[in-house]
Amino acid sequence: MSKKSEIVEIFEDAAREAGKLIIKEFGKISEAKVQSKDLGDFVTSTDLETENILIKILKKHFPNSSYITEESDPLKGNDETIVIDPIDGTTNFIHGLPALGIVIGRIYKNEITDGIIFNPISNEFYFASKGKGSWCNDKKIMVSKKNFIDNCLIGATIPHANRGYKNYLSEIDNIAKKCSGFRCTGSAAIDLTLVASGKTDAFWQRNLNLWDMCSGVLIVKEAGGKITQPNGKSWTIKNSDILASNALIHDQIIENLKIH
Repeated sequence: MSKKSEIVEIFEDAAREAGKLIIKEFGKISEAKVQSKDLGDFVTSTDLETENILIKILKKHFPNSSYITEESDPLKGNDETIVIDPIDGTTNFIHGLPALGIVIGRIYKNEITDGIIFNPISNEFYFASKGKGSWCNDKKIMVSKKNFIDNCLIGATIPHANRGYKNYLSEIDNIAKKCSGFRCTGSAAIDLTLVASGKTDAFWQRNLNLWDMCSGVLIVKEAGGKITQPNGKSWTIKNSDILASNALIHDQIIENLKIH
């Protein structure tokens, strides 16, 4: 049995309460409930309501903390920051695809200490606290032990709308030709849980926000994985590009992301 930190237990209570709304609304979203923030970037009334539920519960326990959320302006408080993404995978949610997650993380003095990713549709609750390992529900999870990229399943996101960046097609081509399979879930949080649980062997993406990655970074690390930027440089909470892997194929992925 896992031993959840008090912080994780609070996060879980908030996420499960908010998840009831997502379950209720899943598969029932109409165009009237969807707004476009930018080309290919949507927000639904459920995102907003879910965030409100999370903030209301979390503020009872962390009244003086700073808050960074996807759908609201940042709230400045003390050195403890609570990071929230009410639905990572909103486009999946709109289309009735079950790859989505509620993300809540805690950062203290620029270090991620606790994080959860909860998919209310599949009832998978991923969590980690620094030094305590990574878990899905009550099962401890670990990254895979594959040594060579040609045996590996690699996750990535294909840029859409105006999110393309230079050489992204070459990156995808280089990796796709070398690995045994390629997967794109449409949710960075879910992709990171797949690496942490050994279902995929690596994942990279660019131009993400902190709320997309915060909890997943900790969950991958605590599962024995490695996190850097795609160029191999150290990853910090200020970076928007990420490479997560089982650690064993990390350098192979970096080498294949180099465009000569």
